[in-house]
Formats: sequence, structure tokens, C-alpha cells
Amino acid sequence: MKIGLLETGEPPEPLLPTFGRYGGMFQDLLGPEHTYVTYDVQAGVLPADPAECDAYVVTGSAAGVYDDLPWIEPLKAFLVQTRDQPLVGVCFGHQVMAEAFGGKVTKSDKGWGVGLHRYDVAEAQAWMGVDATVAVPASHQDQVIAIPPNARAVAGSAFTPAGILVYDDRPAISMQFHPEFDPAYAEALIEARRGSRFTDAQADAAVASLRGANDRLRVGGWIQAFLSRNT
Repeated sequence: MKIGLLETGEPPEPLLPTFGRYGGMFQDLLGPEHTYVTYDVQAGVLPADPAECDAYVVTGSAAGVYDDLPWIEPLKAFLVQTRDQPLVGVCFGHQVMAEAFGGKVTKSDKGWGVGLHRYDVAEAQAWMGVDATVAVPASHQDQVIAIPPNARAVAGSAFTPAGILVYDDRPAISMQFHPEFDPAYAEALIEARRGSRFTDAQADAAVASLRGANDRLRVGGWIQAFLSRNT
């Protein structure tokens, strides 16, 4: 399968030598059996035609979907055009897909969601296992507050009700959390933001939570299964 990685952000510069870019994290998550093409969306690079790849993954970003940035509207337009190729969105990708398809995203009054978060699966899909809950690293302050008309929330939490969205009018799914973040990177990102985005108390609690067992590889398997069923 040829997977287009729509890279909408990158790790903080000091972390790049150790952890690489988000596109590489998705390659590690989804495995070497695929061919990958990375598009630097922030630099204005998008596929000329959705048919360039068999499927697309939209990565996370430090940007908000409501930011006045020149690459966001073209990205939304591309997502709308991509009706035949499966789409998977993660964090910012989850949010920008929701906005492109008629939903609404805002900065949450609940504040930052960071560390290992647990999500309840309310409506298991064919590409999922039988797990009732999954625990996956999260890092976000924006949330989908209005689900698009043709989407359903099939997993979530009290903090993030729209944790996983499934679209009924196109082969598309998205998730607010970060299955591509291994615990070492998730911790390094928290430490890089300690004292700026997070208080010491928030950072300490988030880092401690990452010591628990996580299901990110299981969710990576979900993404693999979803893509396989739709290509």
C-alpha cells in the first residue's frame, strides 16, 4: 500500500535528532511493508491528485485549525476532494478533518489533555478488536465540540467525548490521541513544554501516567486493519 503522510507539524527542534519527524513515527507504527510518501503541508505541499496514494494519514501539529495559516484551507479542500482513498487523522488531523467535513473545533475550557488517557469504546468497529477501553498518549488543548453530520463518535472519555470519529459517507476515521507517540517521546515532549504550556504539577502527573501500560500498538493495528479493509 502506498500511504501519503500529510505532515502538518513537527516535534520541537531539540527533539528531532533523537526522535525524528511525525511522518517517521507513523512509518514505525504502521510498519515497513508499505511505501510512504511524506508531504510537507506546512510548506504548502499537497498531492496534486488524491490518486497519488492509496491512503492518507494526517498528522498532529502545534497549530490550531482556527489559526490564520495559509496551508490550512488548502488542506481542508484536499480532504474534501479525497473521497475514494481512506483517510486517517490523528490529533490535529482529527480536528482538521472534522472542520473540513462540517464539524466544529475550539480550544477546550477543560485545558490541556496530556499524558496517558483512557478511552471507552462505545461502538466497536469491524477493524477493532474486542477491547472495551484503550489507553494511549494524548497531547491536546483543542477538541471537536460539534461532530460532522455524517460522522459518529465511537469512542471517547469524559474529558474527550469525541475520541474516535468514524465517517459514514467516506472511508475515513480519526482519533484525538497519539498512537504514534512512544512513551519516551511523549515524556520528552512534556519535558520540553514544562513551565511554558504545562505547570510542574501537570507535567509531573502526565509523566507519571506514561509509566502505565499503553495500547498504542493495538491502535496501530486498528489503523492497519481499517486501511486494509478500504483499499
